[in-house]
Amino acid sequence: MKQVITLAVLVFVSAFSVNAQDKMTKEVPKTIALEQTPGEFTQKNLTVLTGTYVFEVSNNGVGHDVGFVLVKKGKDISKPENHIQTAYVTKVVKTGKKQISKPTKLEQGEYVYFCPMNPTATDNTLTVR
Repeated sequence: MKQVITLAVLVFVSAFSVNAQDKMTKEVPKTIALEQTPGEFTQKNLTVLTGTYVFEVSNNGVGHDVGFVLVKKGKDISKPENHIQTAYVTKVVKTGKKQISKPTKLEQGEYVYFCPMNPTATDNTLTVR
């Protein structure tokens, strides 16, 4: 009986240890903070390393709600299927407020970002190395 209990405890401890290690190795998202003012993003060109990011978008005096769209450079930005939907802010950003996106894994390459509600230029560039 002691052997059965010992074996059960070992199996439980091993399973718990592996699960804890899996959680520790998951990448913690970094934040890319972007500010919108009337008609533009204040950050026009950004360079980051590959990884997982959340986009934090602030609305600084735009006067109405804003949003955020990220698209791989070269794709048609007018087609929602080309938008990286995890990069959308989770709620529209009201004047004087901030909102964040879901974690978004960025691969090496170039992306463009814009706000269709502000509207901002569509040539803001995010380069991922």
